[in-house]
Amino acid sequence: MNVLSDNFSLFTKGLWGTVQLTLLAGALSLVVGVIVAGCRVSPVKALRAFGTVWVTVLRNTPLTLLFFAVLLGLPRFGVVLPFRVFAVLALGAYTSAFICEAVRAGINTVPLGQGEAARSLGMTFTQTLSLVVLPQAARSVISPIGSTLIALAKNSAIAGSFSVTELLGTYKPLNELGYSIVWTFVWIAVGYLIVTLTISAVFNLLERKLGVAR
Repeated sequence: MNVLSDNFSLFTKGLWGTVQLTLLAGALSLVVGVIVAGCRVSPVKALRAFGTVWVTVLRNTPLTLLFFAVLLGLPRFGVVLPFRVFAVLALGAYTSAFICEAVRAGINTVPLGQGEAARSLGMTFTQTLSLVVLPQAARSVISPIGSTLIALAKNSAIAGSFSVTELLGTYKPLNELGYSIVWTFVWIAVGYLIVTLTISAVFNLLERKLGVAR
């Protein structure tokens, strides 16, 4: 217990850093993922192509490589931001590709007649998607989105390698101080369990309240 009790503030700071990364990158990935999913089902060929390229590139790019591209590449184009912001952008963009595919799968579960009925009433594609299709699709994608955000919380550990405060990075100063590396990682694992189990509980509650009955 002394590993935790002697360094409680350090663990707390790391845990809060992981929570912040998860919340900010999660919000970004949800917004971008839904927009890209709309592009994927759009009647406009250029938008469908954009959505396809976005998902294909990001899903097949290692997250560590994406971090290097964002943290080292963007400053070359004059985009200079705090490392935490860069980390949020990298995590959010990467996760948005998986959110997009989950939302697109949900869109495909909505009967075609729903969209046809909306168009017969004179609604545009954007109105049909936002007011008719997405509200129904959202009910069927609660569980996969929850799983994706849990993966995001664990992926945030990569940010520690780029000077961003997060939970996994706490092992470095503790190791230098001579604390047991085994118990250090045990408490780090407990911290990640707290984050992931909280996300799981929230989405289980949402699924019971809003999910499609099967």
